Amino acid sequence: MIRDGKPFRSLIITMILGLFLLCIGPISSVYAGNAAAANEWTVKFNGKIVKITDPLYMSDGRLFVPVAQIADLFGAKSSWDHVNEEVTIHTEFKDKVVLGNGVPVVYFNEDRYKLDAVPFLKDNRLYAPLRQLSEMLHANVALNSESSVVELIKVQPAVIKEDFGLDEISKEFGSSKTELLKWNGLDNKSLIKPGTKLKVVIPSNVDQLAKPFSESDYMLLAKITMVEAGHESYEGQLGLANVILNRVKDERFPDTIRDVLYSGKQFPPAHNGLLDKSKPNASSLRAAKDALNGKNNVENAVYFFNPDISKGSFWSSLDVITTIGNHSFAK
Repeated sequence: MIRDGKPFRSLIITMILGLFLLCIGPISSVYAGNAAAANEWTVKFNGKIVKITDPLYMSDGRLFVPVAQIADLFGAKSSWDHVNEEVTIHTEFKDKVVLGNGVPVVYFNEDRYKLDAVPFLKDNRLYAPLRQLSEMLHANVALNSESSVVELIKVQPAVIKEDFGLDEISKEFGSSKTELLKWNGLDNKSLIKPGTKLKVVIPSNVDQLAKPFSESDYMLLAKITMVEAGHESYEGQLGLANVILNRVKDERFPDTIRDVLYSGKQFPPAHNGLLDKSKPNASSLRAAKDALNGKNNVENAVYFFNPDISKGSFWSSLDVITTIGNHSFAK
């Protein structure tokens, strides 16, 4: 509800700020965590030393690299989405890879895979774990920690021949025939014939499929995020979306997004018609998508409230994890 025009003015200010950020590019993010510069590393590509102008970083024992520069080495094209803080890569082999700031899931063509380390923004660059990024770009990776050398070897697709079929490719590259077929989007061996090209570098996280979500769940989460936190920052909207998902995981609450929203009294918009009328903006859509992809800034919080409005023994008894904007997030 708009009172005294204040939410409208806030929305205008937010839009102006968003346009400003589009001009200057992404800013550094707290998701850089404890990354430390690793400038002593030498990068070799197909046997030759290459210069990476942006620094490399080490975090939790993993080497992180600037996504755009590494993609460029492989002849891939990358583009930055300022609104959603994600980079899209189109590889030389016609694959589409999408990585997001602070999002522990990578989109590869039609599938979503878990990452073992989370990409982050630092100095206006998106960084991703070297091994998983390079494997998505069809490279073999070797790290020598003693000499601080990274070897990236681009691997061309294998071509099926009369005397070099799926069996031979499977043996040569150490992947099962089932893995090769799945990675190349082929349903069965009957689709393979002489001249067929098979991508043979299978990423180490290929068996870590992310939990799927439906379009209806995505839109429902975006709608309630818009109603409850539409005038909050993206971080506040992300927190709101995660309160709902945290409840889904908590045995004290229903185990679906819809049931969480329509049970109890925490979400009045689900009962008064406002949820049905909600039209999510770009920020709430991003927050819902990122939350569904595992980006969580309010771990274990299953309640949110405005401390200036919600008073009483129940609210004061909660353990507040953090406060973002007008909302406190608690468990």
